[in-house]
Amino acid sequence: MSLSAYKQTLKTTEPPRSMERRILNQLNARLSLHQAAYDATPEGGARLGILAGGLREALHDNVSLWMEFKTDLSNPGNTLPAEMRANLLSLAIYVERQTGLVLKGQGTIKALIDVNTPIIEALQGQSTEVA
Repeated sequence: MSLSAYKQTLKTTEPPRSMERRILNQLNARLSLHQAAYDATPEGGARLGILAGGLREALHDNVSLWMEFKTDLSNPGNTLPAEMRANLLSLAIYVERQTGLVLKGQGTIKALIDVNTPIIEALQGQSTEVA
């Protein structure tokens, strides 16, 4: 089976929650590659060089996923309980704000990883569910 056929099969057979968990894990791994260097560097211009080394793309992909979550959570047909949707929407807004700070050489990468990690853990328990 070719790689592209395998990827297509994975897309059609992987439960949505499992896919979300896998993507968040990949994003956390990418963010973690830069976290120590970025967070240890004083705020300002020196951090901007770290952004150019692949961090900017990881941040973009992470915030894009959270924006997708936000869109889905805002959909009137979303079946999650209202309180959970509200909490996740608040996290999505926080991720957007924190990402903006990091892109300006402020904030920390750890804060973004710390948002993703409990979501990954929660999705771990739901990985066999079909949403």
